[in-house]
Amino acid sequence: MSILRLLWDLGASTLAEAHAEIVRRGEKIGYTTVQTRLERLVMKEVVTKTTDRPAKYQAAIAPEEVSGPLLDLLLEKVSGAVPLFAQLIQDPTLTSEDLAEMKRLIAAAEKAKRNPPEGKK
Repeated sequence: MSILRLLWDLGASTLAEAHAEIVRRGEKIGYTTVQTRLERLVMKEVVTKTTDRPAKYQAAIAPEEVSGPLLDLLLEKVSGAVPLFAQLIQDPTLTSEDLAEMKRLIAAAEKAKRNPPEGKK
């Protein structure tokens, strides 16, 4: 998600530009790791890559498309909710308030699992 967010913010970017921006945002990540992640997203058709030299990567989906059924598709493409959540909580731009809200949402989800509405058990 952090790479998608980066591509949404920057638009089409080269590997070098994407890596430099990720590092500027405070994430300690190697150049080849960014390359691997971008290529995986290309294979999953979430990101596109031009044939130019140097190639430019661009998000194939818009931020507003990442909801409902499309969020389900994204989760499938990135191997599920747990890996996506693990990536999200490592985002260096998260604030303490963001983390507190995530905790609140998890607690609400746990409560809903323990006490499902009638007919949903």
